[in-house]
Amino acid sequence: MLYDLFQQHAGAHTSMLNLFRYITFRSGAACLTALVISLCLGNPLIAHLRRIQRGGQPIRALGPERHLIEKVGTPTMGGVLILASLFGSTLLWADLTNGFVWAVMLVTLAFGAVGFADDYLKLSRRNTDGVSKRMRLGCEFGASLIGGIWLEHMMPPDLANHLAFPFVKDLLLPLGYAFPLFAMITITGFGNAVNFTDGLDGLAIVPVIIAALVFALISYLVGNHVFADYLQLHAVPGTGELGVFCSALVGAGLGFLWFNAPPAAVFMGDTGSLALGGALGAVAVAVKHELVLCIVGGLFVVETFSVIIQVFWYKRTGRRVFLMAPLHHHFEKKGWAESKIVIRFWIVSIVLGLCGLATLKLR
Repeated sequence: MLYDLFQQHAGAHTSMLNLFRYITFRSGAACLTALVISLCLGNPLIAHLRRIQRGGQPIRALGPERHLIEKVGTPTMGGVLILASLFGSTLLWADLTNGFVWAVMLVTLAFGAVGFADDYLKLSRRNTDGVSKRMRLGCEFGASLIGGIWLEHMMPPDLANHLAFPFVKDLLLPLGYAFPLFAMITITGFGNAVNFTDGLDGLAIVPVIIAALVFALISYLVGNHVFADYLQLHAVPGTGELGVFCSALVGAGLGFLWFNAPPAAVFMGDTGSLALGGALGAVAVAVKHELVLCIVGGLFVVETFSVIIQVFWYKRTGRRVFLMAPLHHHFEKKGWAESKIVIRFWIVSIVLGLCGLATLKLR
């Protein structure tokens, strides 16, 4: 919005207005704006959620025993706070004529809407049964497929339906008409991966912030031909504006963490976790770094595979590989303190984020 206003008054050519030309300036401003919005809205929103939610988020009876004591009464749907600050800041600072920004925002909104419906049904029914798995996956697949097709049409023809590999610029795997399906699996997969990880106070939001930081940088570099050529990356014109979106996501995440830090005053719920995962997946598809997302978001991948392995092995043998899945619950069952699990998982996420940056071959 502010960028568009600058474009309309570009004839002034003042130094102050020229700042709005720079993605770096607008990215920093988007991060701070999202943080301020989140901090300002946080307490009133949490108070409202407490009033309208009877007893807070329903807790799984089969979950760790201490959750039935320590987590009861905590309101959910805190993802509304994340989305409000993310969208408010992005609409304020991003170039709203950029198709990549709108595609990623609409995917994020669609996943957030699915999560909101799931949270609402759980609260209204006072149990952990929300939207049916078939309906939920159907909506997610539909939104991510549309998003994948939209993003593909905005990419350069020589990259549009190809899978890029880190470190090897000359290696592109042509997927043809299967690319939208690949994009659909990537976006939906990460939406649910973040959802699996969101089980302890602060556990999911910090890895999301780290991934958003990495992809803010990747978006900026890939969207700039000079930097992309120097670092031997595939340039995707227009994706630099996603750096503004990712920076706003960082600010929104930091603001939410203020209220989600142990002991959490609010949970993000499926409203937040699905939206955040979908956003990361959509950005990765847009900048042709889907495989790098699997590195940077490796914690989410591991959590997801722990669930898949547990379900597969239990159905085949009747025995469990882990004491409980997802993986963070396994460590809870082993007696680890929640703070120890969360901080150690954060450390792993930081290391994986650095590994993701290493794929850029900065020199």
